[in-house]
Amino acid sequence: MKHLKAVNKYFWKYRNRLLAGVLFIIISNYFAILAPQITAYVVDKVQQLLPGATARPLSRQTDPLVNIFTDWMEGLNWSFGSIVTMCGVTILVLALIRGVFMFFMRQTIIVMSRHIEFDQKNEVFQHYQTLDAGFFKKHTVGDLMSRMAEDVSRVRMYTGPAIMYLINLITIIVFALYNMLAKNAELTLYTLAPLPILAFVIYYVNTIIHNKSEKIQSLLGDLTSNAQQSYSGIRVIKSYVQEKQMAGFFNRNSELYRDQAIGLAKVEAVYYPSIQLLIGLSTLLTIMIGGLYFLNGKISEVGVIVEFVLYVNMLTFPVSAIGWVASMIQRASASQKRLNELLQYKSNIAEGHDENIAQKAVDVEFKDVSFRYEHTGIQAIQSFNLHIKAGEKAAIIGKTGSGKSSLAALLFRMFDANEGEVLLNGKNVKDYTLEALRKQISYVPQEVFLFSDTVANNIRFGNNEASLDDVKNAARMAVIDTEIDRFEKQYDTVVGERGVTLSGGQKQRISIARALLKPASLIVLDDCLSAVDASTEQAIQQNLQQYLADKTAIVITHRIFSLFNFDKIVVIDNGRVVEMGTHEALLAANGAYADMYRQQQLHEQSDLIA
Repeated sequence: MKHLKAVNKYFWKYRNRLLAGVLFIIISNYFAILAPQITAYVVDKVQQLLPGATARPLSRQTDPLVNIFTDWMEGLNWSFGSIVTMCGVTILVLALIRGVFMFFMRQTIIVMSRHIEFDQKNEVFQHYQTLDAGFFKKHTVGDLMSRMAEDVSRVRMYTGPAIMYLINLITIIVFALYNMLAKNAELTLYTLAPLPILAFVIYYVNTIIHNKSEKIQSLLGDLTSNAQQSYSGIRVIKSYVQEKQMAGFFNRNSELYRDQAIGLAKVEAVYYPSIQLLIGLSTLLTIMIGGLYFLNGKISEVGVIVEFVLYVNMLTFPVSAIGWVASMIQRASASQKRLNELLQYKSNIAEGHDENIAQKAVDVEFKDVSFRYEHTGIQAIQSFNLHIKAGEKAAIIGKTGSGKSSLAALLFRMFDANEGEVLLNGKNVKDYTLEALRKQISYVPQEVFLFSDTVANNIRFGNNEASLDDVKNAARMAVIDTEIDRFEKQYDTVVGERGVTLSGGQKQRISIARALLKPASLIVLDDCLSAVDASTEQAIQQNLQQYLADKTAIVITHRIFSLFNFDKIVVIDNGRVVEMGTHEALLAANGAYADMYRQQQLHEQSDLIA
């Protein structure tokens, strides 16, 4: 239960709905406990009319409203048939009034729980977006989805139905117990004798339910993650003919989940009938002991026994719902524990305070930077130094795994350097707010990601206010415009999840168009032309040369762009600078860069011959 304290802030936020719901529950149950007293009055009237019955005044009822009603009935001198009819109509009216307040009860508390669910899902989603890249490397997508969907839904069952039924249970027990004790305390004790046993059963079984619920939620996260990865990688699975293997893996996870779920169902299968048995025992004790009391003269009216039986049956659903409510609370507690673990996770990327990056072109400097990936221990960058002045164009070249992409990640703070400083306009990037920093950087990642949306909206992603003409201009510079025009719906074409309907080159160029449309001072292109042909690459390079004229640009690549006029070229290997200089100077040095250039030239010549 301690984990559920986290939702108390929502109860306070929607306190008016909660208080109104509690009031409606009390009122609806108040009208419910009037019916047994009226029924008892009718039974006692029958007893008076039996042959040989002693004429005497009827006992007063517990509730003053019922006494007013019965006094009014007695004063009318109606026939017995009229009295029964009137009492029947009154019980029906009481049921209708109770039904109205039960409607209001659900409209307040259940609707409140939906508002809380809405707020909590937004809180979780917004928290996801504040976390650093390291967090997402440690957690699977399926698990994160399960927490926001399944766990939040289980918590909603606590903030809505569980709270409603719990308050309903308490109020109906208080009303019924008060009336029962007022009529006959000794009979009440016998009637409620099974309840301590019921309480013990509930406590014991709920402990089992709680433990099983935690295991089930964890297994569900694994199952969801497994399914999500299979759906995302379906093309790879099919191309390698691994359908049976993936199905077998999913079946093993599914069997674990099924076994735990069946185990929980077995516990609940024993639990609920046991509660019904104990409640039935209470009814039996009421009739048996009440009958003996009447025969022995301890109870003068049969109506008391009837009233007790009605109270016991009235308690049947609320008491039997104890197990259901307890199960919902236990499951909600297990789910909220998982959510709390997530919400208490703080990003390793601390927010800066400076929002001002005023220059049109920015100055970038890496000063003695070293960086190691925490989750793998790989040393990606070692004592790296590089200064790119405002307006300069720099190329960072190296083999796969040399640390090129890690530099980009450090620049816009997906990670922070372990040692050294990354400076923007002479100030540590950690001093800027993340929003201000990232607004100034337009980035094309190595792994392109497109949303399941239209081509236009994917290009417009970094600049929502851009017009369609601006979108088309960005597409033209990325040399993707003619291909988009051939699509059936052109810029309104939906590209599918992760751009699955497009080729690799098309996705890369749409991603480039997105970066060009964003109003940023620093452009970072991370190996973004690997999937395009040579002629298209040359056209994009020429367009970029013009577009980047007044901007600072960093081009990360494993290939040499001979058509691009870079102010400096940096060759790195194992996270260290191997060579640095202009294209001509590095060729003259006849080092690693010159060797890479010669190999590329030979490769291009062999492609032409082929």
